[in-house]
Amino acid sequence: MRCVTCSWSRPSGASRIYFGVRLSSGFQHRSPLSFSLAFQSTCVVSCSSASGQSDPKDSSNRSYSRRWYNPLPRRRHADQMPTSRIARDWIDSDASPVSEDSERFTVVSYNILGDRNSSYHKDLYSNVSFPYLKWGYRKRLICEELIRLKPDIICMQEVDKYFDLFSMMEKAGYAGSYKRRTGDNIDGCAIFWKADRFRVLERENIEFSQFGMCDNVAQLSVLELRKSKSRKLLVGNIHVLYNPRRGDVKLGQIRSLCSKAHLLSKKWGDIPIVLGGDYNSLPQSPLYNFLASSELNIMKYDKRELSGQRDRLPDQVLETGSKPSDTITSVSRCLSSSWTNEEIRLATGQENSYWAVHPLKLHSSYASVRGSTNTRDSVGEPLATSYHSKFLGTVDYLWYSDGVAPARVLDTLPIDVLCKTRGLPCQELGSDHLALASEFFFEPNG
Repeated sequence: MRCVTCSWSRPSGASRIYFGVRLSSGFQHRSPLSFSLAFQSTCVVSCSSASGQSDPKDSSNRSYSRRWYNPLPRRRHADQMPTSRIARDWIDSDASPVSEDSERFTVVSYNILGDRNSSYHKDLYSNVSFPYLKWGYRKRLICEELIRLKPDIICMQEVDKYFDLFSMMEKAGYAGSYKRRTGDNIDGCAIFWKADRFRVLERENIEFSQFGMCDNVAQLSVLELRKSKSRKLLVGNIHVLYNPRRGDVKLGQIRSLCSKAHLLSKKWGDIPIVLGGDYNSLPQSPLYNFLASSELNIMKYDKRELSGQRDRLPDQVLETGSKPSDTITSVSRCLSSSWTNEEIRLATGQENSYWAVHPLKLHSSYASVRGSTNTRDSVGEPLATSYHSKFLGTVDYLWYSDGVAPARVLDTLPIDVLCKTRGLPCQELGSDHLALASEFFFEPNG
């Protein structure tokens, strides 16, 4: 049997990344880096639940770590592949001087749009040509984009084809782990890491259904640099509940992630933390402020306004100059009494407290690196990380704690460039979210 050879490239030292470069039917780029696909009959699967035990009869509670080989899907004709380019620039931080000797690592957070979600919610993609929604097409774009960025760590959300992705990512040198959502859902979260740079010391999965907070999940992994065993890092990955009406659950999920990350960081000697994910909340929202300030008085807000997701239709956003409306309104304060005792418990973790708190001191990597007003909002976050027919705005973030700091970030796209696509995914981009990427460095005393 003949093997297919594929190659991807990112110019060494490049400060701009192009997406949608025209491909031949052989999926070839000019690159010194190539990956040959082999076929093997052996595979190893390890499964674990958040509690450390797994019922082999219950696949919904499993997390997966699997190494195997699988052939690429059938090649597509060249005229089905992208021909135009979308460019994103790397922006260096001017806040902290970075020593040439500093250990650096790049983290990507990417909601890749689950294959089933793209089929079940076709109303969100009414402006997207059908071929661009097909998983085979989107998978190639997503994997190309990631290989071109060459991140050390990848946090993915909405993953329902994990082994399909893994078969490609492993050829690029990645190992991975996966946690499926509970219930009848088939998608979940996945973390990939460069196997030659990091080893995994401990992993923990969070099933929020165990706390009465819906079927969402999160992952925590303690990674150690292979060449510098004193350098350890805790990576978290979450896809927060979408439902804007359930601000109590959204807040409870974020609070729980931060609390568990704090405990695991303490266990390994107060190691630094990076949290990626789709937080389903806007930068001007109370939920964002909770992450940034570590506390929130829930009685000041209507739980339906905690995430700031309402009134984000693209036309509405464009009419207001890409600036979301202020979610802290007098109406919200008047409706504070709408919280039930159970909702208060879910949000704060306590029966008789109106304050939600978390123990971390977090910073957003994008808000920490100054960008252009063409791509950033008033707090420094991207103007938009997600775009489809019913939403235009930012819900994805990379948060970090003391001990590491961003050296640079991959800037997002201006609103006018996004709007020219008429909605994501498109010919050049494989998801309805943009990938966030940040290069971090370990601080001298981190």
